[in-house]
Amino acid sequence: MRWNWMSGALLAAAIAPPSSAQISVYIGTPPPAIVYEEQEPPPGTDFVWIEGYWRPVGHRYRWFRGHWERPPYEGAHWTHPHYDHYREGWECHEGHWDHEDHDNGHWRDHNHGRGHRDHDDRD
Repeated sequence: MRWNWMSGALLAAAIAPPSSAQISVYIGTPPPAIVYEEQEPPPGTDFVWIEGYWRPVGHRYRWFRGHWERPPYEGAHWTHPHYDHYREGWECHEGHWDHEDHDNGHWRDHNHGRGHRDHDDRD
């Protein structure tokens, strides 16, 4: 009985995905053009404007409007969502708060080709 429980636990641990696993969703068509949105006045001096963007929903894109957000901690920097083109299609890299400005004004090149063997540089 004890061996059955232990072998079951080992099997479950072996087939369980790691908690840091990511699932990539690819869409065959590029996202539509960015929609220009006029910013409303900020609700306070410590808010940052998060630009709107196209998010994949199923096999289509849906526009998520820009909005004001308060950074989650002092020194936080917003990294904009962006798309990269791979052999499988277009992949969305979600926006996120980070500790410092990693993109240095070049957000389209953020993580450009890292971890993707089949990256297509011809976009």
